[in-house]
Amino acid sequence: MDSKIDSKNEVPILKNKIGLEKKDYAGGASTLCTGCGHDQITNHIISAFYGLDIDPYDVAKMSGIGCSSKTPGYFMNKSFGFNSMHGRMAAVSTGAKIANHRLTHIGMSGDGDSISIGLGGFCHVIRRNLPLVYVVANNGVYGLTKGQFSATSYKDSTLKSGEKNPFETIDICTLAIDLGCTFVARSFSGDAKQLVPLLQAAIKHHGTAVIDVISPCVTFNNHDGSTKSFSWVKEHDVSLQELGFIEATEAVNVDYEEGSVELIDMPDGSKLKIKKLVSREHDVHSRLAAMKVLYESKANGELLTGLFFIDENQKNLIEVLELPQQSLASFQGMDLRPNDLSFKKIMTNFS
Repeated sequence: MDSKIDSKNEVPILKNKIGLEKKDYAGGASTLCTGCGHDQITNHIISAFYGLDIDPYDVAKMSGIGCSSKTPGYFMNKSFGFNSMHGRMAAVSTGAKIANHRLTHIGMSGDGDSISIGLGGFCHVIRRNLPLVYVVANNGVYGLTKGQFSATSYKDSTLKSGEKNPFETIDICTLAIDLGCTFVARSFSGDAKQLVPLLQAAIKHHGTAVIDVISPCVTFNNHDGSTKSFSWVKEHDVSLQELGFIEATEAVNVDYEEGSVELIDMPDGSKLKIKKLVSREHDVHSRLAAMKVLYESKANGELLTGLFFIDENQKNLIEVLELPQQSLASFQGMDLRPNDLSFKKIMTNFS
């Protein structure tokens, strides 16, 4: 990265390889509650795109309804954005990506927006393997409607009022793996060291990348008895790996001392570095191993974070549909209108 000196403060201002400062990836001022985990996610997204040297003009931000879906207004204000109806982020993202697959698409959603009203869209965007970074800011409650349980709340967890949740939870990661998702991970909004590399790997992934981010609601779900509070997450969080992201232009330096290291090739030549922890080995290329480790951690009362599964060999929706290199949105009328000879050839098929 290049740098210049701020004459007032004598502080070096860093620029990435395309000449942008980190502030160029910022958005408007947040209106979320002070201390909200969603604002931390916003900061990590800014760091991820800035670190990957991606121009904000080449990004499309998609969202639904909820506290989480407000966050695209807080990062990359130069990017394209669309705030859809409640639960419809996945469906709108599908149309937007097909229309212009040259853009990098990131979808911001929440546990209510994706796993309650938007569950159908969540399922189908995964089975189609749409190239989309799908971030679920998961706080276990409906923050905009005063903190009722969401479908991701653990059974027997409690609200501030003392009410217990009588229903089983829907686990975002096990569901995504079962549906055939080609990139599945979980992290914590307060863990920049883990979440930023995961976001960068998800951005470089060529299919649907689901990241379940536990993001405590400081107003309605940060109390004793909550399984989405800051204290509960810190006490029960078990990291599966140490993660790093290596750009295609960087030298690959690997430390083998603490555990085995794997370098996963991304489509553009960059690499995801995974240092497996000695206490728990995990094969990120096996759906069965991913489901097993997730169910075991749940039985042990752990909140397991890290990369659970990745598959770079499956065709994505753009490849399945055999879309042209040029985005559909850029075609003009003359590009789509067949000439006389082509039209006659088409019509012979109906004669």
